[in-house]
Amino acid sequence: MNKRITTVLFDLDGTLIDTNELIITSFLHTLNHYYPDQYTREDVLPFMGPPLSETFGELNPENTEEMIQHYRDFNLTHHDDLVEEFEGAYEAVKGLKEAGIKLGIVSTKSRNGVIKGLKLMNLYDFFDVIVTLDEVNAPKPDPEPVLLALSQLGSSPDEAIMVGDNHHDILGGKNAGTLTAGVAWTAKGREHLLQFEPDFILDEMSDILKVVGVNP
Repeated sequence: MNKRITTVLFDLDGTLIDTNELIITSFLHTLNHYYPDQYTREDVLPFMGPPLSETFGELNPENTEEMIQHYRDFNLTHHDDLVEEFEGAYEAVKGLKEAGIKLGIVSTKSRNGVIKGLKLMNLYDFFDVIVTLDEVNAPKPDPEPVLLALSQLGSSPDEAIMVGDNHHDILGGKNAGTLTAGVAWTAKGREHLLQFEPDFILDEMSDILKVVGVNP
């Protein structure tokens, strides 16, 4: 890859905004409804990242859609009370935007949920493209959503980087041919992401400015 990075794609939950408590609580609320007292906080950590259809589909194929709705109803109701910002995220994204970097969101979440989170944290206006679970047939780690975002931005994989907190983000970027960056504040732990060999690890969000060559 010889081109400079002109395009940064971000995952949302756990990367730009701290939805960890919201997601964990939503999973526990849903699972305790269907399987009382069988799941702990630690048990649901592996469920963070994949689409709900994948997680609930493996647990309960007969009631997958019902479980998804149960989860989403609780999640959206409690969204604004449980979501927090990650330190430095707003400033870093603002810095990228002001430097002329093309920005996109690539998430395995529904579009309504993504927009709700971006607006809550005043990030919505920075992003030129938002690709969610609703716009693709195959979510990350399939390359489809990353490639769709790049196409809409008019960018090629060799000038882009995918940033995320989950191995689905790292593998999705690799499969699409972009550079990749994992965030050290992932709920699954830095060591988990290192197994998937991202090109960069961001110890704080401002590190992305250095990666793309933007002066803070």
